[in-house]
Amino acid sequence: MASNFSNTTARASTAGAVRSRIVGVGSALPTRCVSNQELALELARKGVETSDEWIVARTGIEQRWLAEPDVSSSMLGTQAAQAALRSAGVAADDIDLVICATSTPDFIFPSTACLIQKALGITGGAAFDVQAVCSGFVYALATADGLIRSGVARRALVIGAEVFSRILDWNDRSTCVLFGDGAGAVVLTAAQKPGILASRLHSDGRHEHILRAAGNVCGGAVKGHPFLTMDGQAVFKLAVNVLNDVARETVEAAGLTINDVNWLIPHQANVRILTATARKLGIAPERVVSTVAQHANTSAASVPLALSVAVEDGRVKSGDLVLMEGVGGGFTWAASLVRM
Repeated sequence: MASNFSNTTARASTAGAVRSRIVGVGSALPTRCVSNQELALELARKGVETSDEWIVARTGIEQRWLAEPDVSSSMLGTQAAQAALRSAGVAADDIDLVICATSTPDFIFPSTACLIQKALGITGGAAFDVQAVCSGFVYALATADGLIRSGVARRALVIGAEVFSRILDWNDRSTCVLFGDGAGAVVLTAAQKPGILASRLHSDGRHEHILRAAGNVCGGAVKGHPFLTMDGQAVFKLAVNVLNDVARETVEAAGLTINDVNWLIPHQANVRILTATARKLGIAPERVVSTVAQHANTSAASVPLALSVAVEDGRVKSGDLVLMEGVGGGFTWAASLVRM
């Protein structure tokens, strides 16, 4: 099947078909880093018991970065986008598409993408948000790839940005220790040589109840429960199965095998999910990029944050085959296979 893919690529290139490639990466974190020990002390003042040992044993998380009250998703997204533009050597004026994946937008509207576009001084071109929770960045990447391949755009900023700390119940130990804030971004550009080889997106709304933030603003008041709720066991079981399935589906769609993958970058939800997914796929732990210990779960920001870290520390190199996948509330799941 690999030879068929190569032949298809060669024909597409000869015919002048447009594909898309990642040419720059960037990330941004708030200034406040909170260790498990610090968090345990803060929660103790509220009467909530936890400890560094308890958190690490169940999640692998050692710390998280929390936004100050005046820091928004658009601010973090703008910083990550600026870093990605520097990495790519591309001017903001050259961007004609901005897609931001977020579940914690600054406003109901305008979109966070429009606010980032404004902050970067970009005028014209499309800007919009994608809401697929922790799968959001992969959904956004696939969307940008499709728009570039169709000729609608030539150069895109794809961003995942979250301030999940704003929707946490800090009296709920089962959820408040899991999440952090941050942003990651990539610059995607039209190219003859394919970078995004295949993407597959899925959802199943029957599972919406196992992970959600069901509150909404109605008549000037919050209606419903305003904080994130989660059935951890149900999420774990579903996540491991769908991440395995979508990874295999995506790699097969590209005419390749799991053994061809150099790096797996899964959504950084929980070290147990990362470990179980890699084991099920037969991918060695040293080929899995894991930043959950340093960042906690940053939802749509987690995959681009992890990609940025791995590129900047030299693990992910030009030519490497990277499998990125996400899973989140909705229930949504998705994967993209990318040649860097």
